[in-house]
Amino acid sequence: MTHADILETLLVATHRLTRASAQATGSSVVSATWTTLSILLTDGPRRIGELARAARISQPGMTKLLHELAARGWARRTADLGDSRASLIEITSEGRAALFAWRAELAATLAPAFADLGDREWNALRTAAELLASRTAPEAVAA
Repeated sequence: MTHADILETLLVATHRLTRASAQATGSSVVSATWTTLSILLTDGPRRIGELARAARISQPGMTKLLHELAARGWARRTADLGDSRASLIEITSEGRAALFAWRAELAATLAPAFADLGDREWNALRTAAELLASRTAPEAVAA
């Protein structure tokens, strides 16, 4: 298996894992909600256009989503101190709590599929998770 094959397998597996666990929860919250909150949590406040590009949705779609996030109390607009004409979107403490609860629900949903793993497999997954986290951190991706 080549390096490219390994990366492709990782991408496909993580997408499948996320999709299957999200579907198993039965939640009606769209995935763009969690993607957007994750971006705000890891990357900090962003302008709507930047956030839309990062979440890979249209700017009008992001505007609509942000209205929903604001209505739930999960995100809010703040002044952009660097440009008085613009505003930034930031995650709220309620948004953080909702995101962490969602991630915990996904993990709990996945747990049965991994229940038979031994210490060796868990150590391999821990190593892979730490490596992926370090390579996908905002500062690593920007470099």
